Amino acid sequence: MDTSQINDAYGIITGKVETWITGFIEMLPNLVVALLVLIIFYVIGKYARKAVSNLLGRVSANKTISQLLETVISISIIGIGVFIALSILQLDGAVTSLLAGAGIIGLALGFAFQDIASNFISGVILSVRHPFGIGDIISTNDYYGTVTKLNLRNTILRTVTGQVVYIPNKKVFENPLENFTSTGERRIDLSCGVSYGDDLEKARQVATNAVDKLDPVMSDRGIEFYFDEFGSSSINFKIRFWVAFATNPDFWSARSEAIIAISQAFDENDIMIPFPIRTLDFGIRGGEKLDGMLKAANSRSASEGSES
Repeated sequence: MDTSQINDAYGIITGKVETWITGFIEMLPNLVVALLVLIIFYVIGKYARKAVSNLLGRVSANKTISQLLETVISISIIGIGVFIALSILQLDGAVTSLLAGAGIIGLALGFAFQDIASNFISGVILSVRHPFGIGDIISTNDYYGTVTKLNLRNTILRTVTGQVVYIPNKKVFENPLENFTSTGERRIDLSCGVSYGDDLEKARQVATNAVDKLDPVMSDRGIEFYFDEFGSSSINFKIRFWVAFATNPDFWSARSEAIIAISQAFDENDIMIPFPIRTLDFGIRGGEKLDGMLKAANSRSASEGSES
């Protein structure tokens, strides 16, 4: 390699370096502006996160959902700042590539994890709308129990028999849900019957007074009593009343006390709750009484004996 070739190579390298340095110096103001934009959007994202935290703290008690939304909003704001900074540095091609890549990745993830995404979105909506809270007693998707946790994927219940049930948030959101503790009260319906020989007005008065004396009963809501059918061995009725309700024992104990009170009141007033009665029908065509059938059988036996 001669001296002229070395000088040419040196000139090329020197030219490139000078071009880079010149470009950097020309780009320096834009670089400073881009850094300022990033700092500004970082600060905005930080304050936005605090504002969202305060807002969600009033709407939802689910800290997991709140923290996730705070992070998403903060990162989104910072991401907007990054794209603006790249545009200031005239890196529009890089911005376009990033957006296209993010769109493709998002579409692929959406198809791959659509069930997880639907459960997550349902969990967010449930947390914001708050149809139930931790400790509430609910019934949904044929399960009845106490809510112990609501996370990003499942609503977790503990049934009255102690089992833990994980229900996907999507099913909880899409299906009917009963919240038994949201109003703080619950109605008890009791079915019973009295014999056909008893005074119905007296039975109604005795049953109503017996229930009204119980402590758990909310007398201001009134007690309802209705005869509803002629049974096979009794005239049946329903008595309805309200009790304060926070836990399952509040309901069970009040119902038990009402059954005991009605039974004792009926015994004291000679009102009978009849046992089931069955009528036995004899004869080929029916309608024959047992004693008649026995007499006929004895007569046939006696006549057969005399003939022999």
